[in-house]
Amino acid sequence: MATTHKVTFFPVGNGDTVRICLDNGRTILCDYNQVPGAEKDDTPHANIKKLLKDELDAAKRDYMDVVAFTHADRDHIQGSTEFFYLEQAEKYQGAGRIKIRELWVPAAMVIEPATNDQQSEEFVILRQEARHRLLKGEGIKVFSNPPALREWLEPSLEKQGDGKHSRDHLILDAGKTVPTFKIEVDKVEFFIHSPYKEHHNGQDFVRNQAALVFNIRFDCDGHRYDFLQCGDARWEDLEDIVRITRYHGNDDRLKWDLYNLPHHCSYLSLNDEKGETETVPRPRVKELLLEGQKGSYIVSSSDPIRDDKDGRDQVQPPHIQARKAYERYNEEVDGGGFLVTMSEPNGYNPKPMNFEFTSGGVAYIKDTKTAGSAIASAFVPRAGSNAS
Repeated sequence: MATTHKVTFFPVGNGDTVRICLDNGRTILCDYNQVPGAEKDDTPHANIKKLLKDELDAAKRDYMDVVAFTHADRDHIQGSTEFFYLEQAEKYQGAGRIKIRELWVPAAMVIEPATNDQQSEEFVILRQEARHRLLKGEGIKVFSNPPALREWLEPSLEKQGDGKHSRDHLILDAGKTVPTFKIEVDKVEFFIHSPYKEHHNGQDFVRNQAALVFNIRFDCDGHRYDFLQCGDARWEDLEDIVRITRYHGNDDRLKWDLYNLPHHCSYLSLNDEKGETETVPRPRVKELLLEGQKGSYIVSSSDPIRDDKDGRDQVQPPHIQARKAYERYNEEVDGGGFLVTMSEPNGYNPKPMNFEFTSGGVAYIKDTKTAGSAIASAFVPRAGSNAS
């Protein structure tokens, strides 16, 4: 049977929730945003809690293989501490909570101080969960190894009688692939673009800079395709990613067939200047956009993008000027198009957007009848797979 990997983007407003269902049945959830009021029938926002729970129940599973929080901004973690089973305390372990076999977080989510007024209670709970798992020594991967992480971790390990390097295998730097998945076995690999060491040089934590950015490479019967998952990176971070990746000879890790563009179509992921009608991307950001392959798709995880005076003048993303830039370069590479999560198939009743990776490339599956079946079908392992 032909190998098929599925990627689903959920309509959660200016926020992110992306699910990857591998051909062998393993699942990865990137971010979780349960928008307040999403459980009501009169809202266009997806009820993530119900959608995921119903699908897992249908598949007779109570866990996700991996849950990756790209960073701790509210629109990437909202509702997560009520939905997931957390190992740190019984009060987060009630019936019906979804277990996380492996938690992925940037180092900032482990060491960021909980003193900022913008930091939510959920961030503090997730930080404690990450610390609990790291000290326990299982069920977690932490990305980047800044001095501040060692300053907290080593004394904590010594206090419980463990060697100061006993958790090194759980801490990963940029420029490597995550050992949880092997492309020879799972037909996917996650190459780490960010965070890298420069993100932690100062004392202040800038979440967007320290967000997880991956090149996710799918193997489909010998054909390989790439999904660029960008968190909320700004243009400075993307320029650094391009520069560092090329310096190390990993140019192929910049190619993409599907691009979850950063920061909900903000112009700040292209340039400091919005532009009156269209944002002009910085040189290396432009290079990255031109790495799109023929037939590639760009997805904006955002509210609908208005092309009128109010849309041009609005301060918060999404920005029509950025959209025009993305559309320009997607057209230049003969891409498949620019899509907005809260506008597909329409802005009144958006549905989860499903993409399939097969030997023929990436395809946008517009039949909404199949939108809810991706996870259930992926949980049926193919012959010869090693799904856990």
